[in-house]
Amino acid sequence: MKKNYKLRFSILAFSLVTLIHTGCNEDFLVEKPVTSLTTDVYYKTAAGFEDLVKSCYPLLRNIHQNRHLVLQGTDIFSSQGGWNPSAVNGKENLPALWDVYDARFNAEVGEIRTLWQLLYAEIARTNTAITRSEGITTMATALKDTRVSEAKFLRALCLFYAVQQWGDIPMPLAEITTASKDYPRVAAAEVYKQIITDLLDCEAKIPVTASNYGRINKGSVQFLLSRVYLTRAWNFNNSLGGSNADFDLALQYADKVIDAFPLAANYRDLFPKRDDNPLKQYTGAQNDKNPEIIFAVQYNADLLTNKTDAAFSPDAAGGNDLHSKFGPSGEGFIGTKGRTTDYNRCLGVHQVNTATYRFFDPENDTRYAHNFVSVGYALNAVKDFKPLPLSNANLKVNYNSGDTVLVCRPWNNPVTTKDGRGVDLGGTKKYAVVNTDEFGGGYPIDNSGLNIQPPLMWKFWQPGIPYGDAFGTFNEAIFRSAEAYLIAAEAIVKGAKGGKLGGAEVYYNRVLDRALGTKKGSDPKCAASPENQKSLATASYRATAANISIDLILDERARELMGEYSRWFDLKRTGKLVERIKKYNPWVKGQSISDKHYLRPIPQSEIDLSFPAIKQNPGY
Repeated sequence: MKKNYKLRFSILAFSLVTLIHTGCNEDFLVEKPVTSLTTDVYYKTAAGFEDLVKSCYPLLRNIHQNRHLVLQGTDIFSSQGGWNPSAVNGKENLPALWDVYDARFNAEVGEIRTLWQLLYAEIARTNTAITRSEGITTMATALKDTRVSEAKFLRALCLFYAVQQWGDIPMPLAEITTASKDYPRVAAAEVYKQIITDLLDCEAKIPVTASNYGRINKGSVQFLLSRVYLTRAWNFNNSLGGSNADFDLALQYADKVIDAFPLAANYRDLFPKRDDNPLKQYTGAQNDKNPEIIFAVQYNADLLTNKTDAAFSPDAAGGNDLHSKFGPSGEGFIGTKGRTTDYNRCLGVHQVNTATYRFFDPENDTRYAHNFVSVGYALNAVKDFKPLPLSNANLKVNYNSGDTVLVCRPWNNPVTTKDGRGVDLGGTKKYAVVNTDEFGGGYPIDNSGLNIQPPLMWKFWQPGIPYGDAFGTFNEAIFRSAEAYLIAAEAIVKGAKGGKLGGAEVYYNRVLDRALGTKKGSDPKCAASPENQKSLATASYRATAANISIDLILDERARELMGEYSRWFDLKRTGKLVERIKKYNPWVKGQSISDKHYLRPIPQSEIDLSFPAIKQNPGY
């Protein structure tokens, strides 16, 4: 047995040695690289350069989801919607820093740091593409010019956002390959000069129609030129190098956009299709490729590729989050199904100011009906619901699925009789009836149990998507031709000549009449004093050659573009930021906004990293 065992072991050992020896002879242990491909090599190929330029687009999702510095603390949005103080219980909430611009609004604010980092990350990506393009020899010249122009456009867009927010800024224009702390601020006038130089170069090289939907086209460039020229023409603090001639250029480029991108037939065609009642929800295909939309941040139905950039986004879900960022929420209605797609999630980050509803004619302006949902519904039957009434403490109410549970009255037609009120106030309606002047905390019962709130801001709400705050698939429009009409109107008011359509009022009324639908040509009425919640006095917002003004245009921009990525820029550009926030933002107590807030503080983290240290903006 021992001999047999030794024999078998010897044979096994010999076989193993032979195998190893044979393997060595066949280079078994010799390392053979499968590929020597690196980014330096790959980006010199046509396919690699194509991928490099494509990589510049996704970060637009992160940038445009960072909306605090564009929407919060303006005349139409705040953090808590003006629910302070409550006329019922006398309680006062602490206002957000965005609303009162107090000492908390400083260089340590996280959203300020995040936007800076996102914009400069995108600038770095585009600079890499622009710099690496010099090594491309295998791509047709016209195609290469187009791709480089796409990168230059995206860089110009980010520089434009940054220079408006912070004024003088660092302006790197080439790929950074070595560490450095020395990135001095460049004068805003030089930044605008570079932006315009890049965009004019892009205009000459970018085709009218992009090779893929979602890429930059000539209209995108011309639209951005119109907005840049308009902004430079206002010449903030005489620091942008602008002149009145820029108003003429803004008008000329706006006209080019208007010629190429017709207005949609209906305002609602630009946004997700849905029904105000979740039980009757729209289930057909969504179409976010309306010809009015010049440029949009792209999303899709593939969960894997619908995400924001994981390196920068705090949101693991990804996807369009517009449907979940605006308040109030329908999740608290009586008979709610809980966390379902019916009303979906609502974080209420951006609350509509109490004055904003009063900018609209609720009966004639179709934008009011689309943007706001004024009726809430029970999604499940509820038996023996017990509200908190002013009388009859034993009152119980039954609801069927689909019953109304909340009605928000339009500002110009408040309920004035007891019978018209809800049972909680001794009326006949088994749902709450809320007047607009009560949106700010003046409802006669505090926490009546009927979920008293303003209308839902549903402009971007998309049905049928998974429950959550960032699962939307609808593209986010950044440029659309309706704004080009309002840019033209603003430029003409400031002295531009030669508009193809005529005077400023003609451009303005084209946008308004689309919003009036079948009542085109009528005379819509907003509140004469939107800031006075109890006033029913009205004022026309149809433009004439006699009444057209910057404030009238800003009001129309609020109605048309509310929630889109533009409001703070509009107020900054026109010098109306302080005036209109003090007038329309409901947070008056503790309001500390001043002229210094026309510029944001440079993030302290950037100052700490720089040497020589970047100089902070005045007042911070």
